[in-house]
Amino acid sequence: MTDFDPDAFKRWTPSAQEKALTMLRERSNEKWRPFYCPIADCNGLPHDKWLWNHARADQRPPTDPDWVTWLLKSGRGSGKTRTGTEVTHRMSQKVPRIGLIGATGADIRDIMLEGESGLLKVHPPGQKPDYEPSKRRLTWPNGCVATLFSAEEPDRLRGPEHYYVWADEPAHWPLVQQAWDNMTFGLRLGDHPRVVATTTPKPRPWLKELMKEETTRMSVASTYDNLPNLSPVFAEKIIKKYEGTRIGRQELHAELLEDVEGALWSWEMLESSRVAEVSDLERIVVSIDPAGSIRKGADETGIVVVGWAGTEGYVLADRSGHYSPVGWASAAMAAYEEFTCDALVVETNYGGDMVTATLRSIDAHPRIIRVQSRRGKALRAEPIVSMYEQGRIHHVGMHPDLETQMTEWVPYEDRESPDRVDALVHGLTELAKGRVPASIANPARFRLVQGGAA
Repeated sequence: MTDFDPDAFKRWTPSAQEKALTMLRERSNEKWRPFYCPIADCNGLPHDKWLWNHARADQRPPTDPDWVTWLLKSGRGSGKTRTGTEVTHRMSQKVPRIGLIGATGADIRDIMLEGESGLLKVHPPGQKPDYEPSKRRLTWPNGCVATLFSAEEPDRLRGPEHYYVWADEPAHWPLVQQAWDNMTFGLRLGDHPRVVATTTPKPRPWLKELMKEETTRMSVASTYDNLPNLSPVFAEKIIKKYEGTRIGRQELHAELLEDVEGALWSWEMLESSRVAEVSDLERIVVSIDPAGSIRKGADETGIVVVGWAGTEGYVLADRSGHYSPVGWASAAMAAYEEFTCDALVVETNYGGDMVTATLRSIDAHPRIIRVQSRRGKALRAEPIVSMYEQGRIHHVGMHPDLETQMTEWVPYEDRESPDRVDALVHGLTELAKGRVPASIANPARFRLVQGGAA
């Protein structure tokens, strides 16, 4: 049982099959069980001699010989990591050199290697690879070597060559195009090198182009497809919360959502000027849009860290959330210290003195710049949107919740207050004062309606 072959399993006698399965069941300390049963269109539920949940049809690699990229476009908890692990172990028995790419070094370790479905936790008996963190390397008993790469450093992928690559969550890599291009140039060993990409979708140009390529094969799975393997708490709490929402369509059902008609920002606008890091900023501020209430279901408090250099702005962090007054003040002051900010920019529509007093209860000395919203949200945002269009605002890394709000908020149609967006706009407006030409808002652009100003 050190080298289980599902195809050979079909040819074993019933007694041999039963003996092998009994051996596996008795190895209670092993998390691995044979993953691919003989039924190609299996739903993955127990049947016949396969007494455990195993691979569904969408978790089986493409059968045609011409594919280069197998894209598993899957919802949260759909089993895509387990699939990547199983296929990678299989490939380790066929090729001598592999590449493993994750969003960050921590993601590689915590998800692809040591996670519940990772390579070091789930493996055939006798095939556990040796992990050398200092060398960023895995070595299987047969000599196959996998090198680990963080997508945060795409240039590290320039030289290495591979027969096979597993890329985890590439749709969420900030520098996905650079990392993917460099990886592809190195995918040149063997007769037919291949890539397995396991990811929840994000409406990014890179993903849309990959889906169109002739050599891409795609499997789609929703969170619901893997419910038998998920915690009941996950189904009750997480799925219930997001089912029926736009984010649920993306994160649970793995839909690739298009830009929202009427939204001020598009994904292309954000992607075109995204950067991995920035240094030598002239100013950095924490911008705060306090919630008007702390009742259950009330708005979030927007807390966004932004910086400025020359004529360009940078979005550094989003610390927004549902807080008590002391909670958001503490979160804002923590960001203030972390990024060595020179001011707090605070919207004071909901009681300026109270907001200032709350902040000073945490720290008596920060510089506080008070701003008030005298125009509608869309009119306030318009000059900032223009700077995004001109490529003068850069997101440092990815800020998923903020960016989702930016690309989904439609002025005068959505009544929910865009707290993260408000904080972003206030902070960038303050930093841009006197540094860029004035921008005059054009009300017609936003289809102003009676009573539209907030």
